[in-house]
Amino acid sequence: MKKLTSPGSQPRILIVRLSAIGDVLHGMPVLCALREALPQAFIGWVVEGVSAQLLKHHPALDELIPVPRKWLKSPKTVLGLRKKLRSLNFDVAIDMQGLTKSAVAARLSGARVRIGYSGVDGRELSMWLNNKLVEPTGKHVIDRNLELLRPMGINNPTVQYRLEDAPQDLATAERMLAELRLAERYAVINPGAGWPSKVWPAARYGEVAKFLGQQHGVRSLVVWAGDQERAWAEQIVAGSGGHGVIAPKTSLRELAALSRKAVMFVGSDTGPLHLAVAVGTPSVGMFGPMPAERNGPYGPLHIPVQKVCLTGSSREKRSAGPESMEAISVADCCAACEKILDRRELRKTA
Repeated sequence: MKKLTSPGSQPRILIVRLSAIGDVLHGMPVLCALREALPQAFIGWVVEGVSAQLLKHHPALDELIPVPRKWLKSPKTVLGLRKKLRSLNFDVAIDMQGLTKSAVAARLSGARVRIGYSGVDGRELSMWLNNKLVEPTGKHVIDRNLELLRPMGINNPTVQYRLEDAPQDLATAERMLAELRLAERYAVINPGAGWPSKVWPAARYGEVAKFLGQQHGVRSLVVWAGDQERAWAEQIVAGSGGHGVIAPKTSLRELAALSRKAVMFVGSDTGPLHLAVAVGTPSVGMFGPMPAERNGPYGPLHIPVQKVCLTGSSREKRSAGPESMEAISVADCCAACEKILDRRELRKTA
């Protein structure tokens, strides 16, 4: 492994982080750290489904290898993935997911060194399929991911995402904002969440939008994906006192461009929150089932809000009731929003 620590070496490295959107974003600093430490390396990434949008044309990535969801259940797809990966001659595979399916993808690559997690993050059969195990000590999932680079001699790298707007996505975002008359200060609100237990009530988001408009002159762009989120978005706009507008349907890349231009982002523990963080937009995140110190918006620009953190397994947290999210009041969220807006004003006058 020592040869991989030299900036002049040319290792061929495969990253495996299959899903979901937020988790792929949490893995992006690993990609950037590898490119910075090993500029001559060839780097590929195996990813599932819609998350591939975020990695397409990433400046630190040489090869994007998308696979469909549930690919492991299709022998034909598994064989096709093996053929593709073997053709790329990877030396090292980094399994950031710590599951059987991600470790299988790493093994299919033929990489001699397969780095993965030990301890609580090394789940299912991953610790038996990977052969260079790291037990992370960091609190946040981004720091834990970056610790997988220790066997390669990369320690404490700067957290970067390098998520750039494509010209067409930027143009689409600017057209949307012009049509909605949101060229000036606006916040992005997203009511969605991957688990029902992570959802904050739409009526409360509406009160936040009203507060931002009445107290700070900030209108709210309410974004959504799917019929349920669209219904919540309509409810938020209806309760915003005229200070909220509903966004048209957007791709992930268009949402990134819209979020980058916003003064702030407000949402719960879901992909769009971490997307806003990745493009540098100060964010307020509401957390209930999962600990904010581990999964919250990363960095000092952002404010996580959590009153209750559930215990138990991931499955138990996923199926929990709404109590942990409903413990967060409108006043709690508005106070966090106000802190972010106050910081922006201080920076303007400094």
